[in-house]
Amino acid sequence: MLIEGPLKIAIAEPEDGQGKILVMGFTPEFQALDLERQGTVFRDYLASLTEAVEGDANLDQRNRAGMLIVQQVVEQLLPHVVAGELALEETMTVQIRQEEQAGALSGLLQD
Repeated sequence: MLIEGPLKIAIAEPEDGQGKILVMGFTPEFQALDLERQGTVFRDYLASLTEAVEGDANLDQRNRAGMLIVQQVVEQLLPHVVAGELALEETMTVQIRQEEQAGALSGLLQD
């Protein structure tokens, strides 16, 4: 399943081979928006993730688990995006150690 929105998301392998690394960056289109519009777009993105996680009956459990991880990261980023506290041109990484969660992310981003 492809998650479209203001973030480009990829999966990388950590050096120690344990889990996965979630690599995220903001799209150039999102970066070009003014701060107020960025907040609106990011809130809408979070709402669409929440709707998909909670309401898409066709979403299998593995994809749902992967989307839930992305949703949780987006929830944490939202206040910082709204406040303009992030360097949007920089890439962010989140290491996922639990193999079950790492597998869910891999499946979500490869479907």
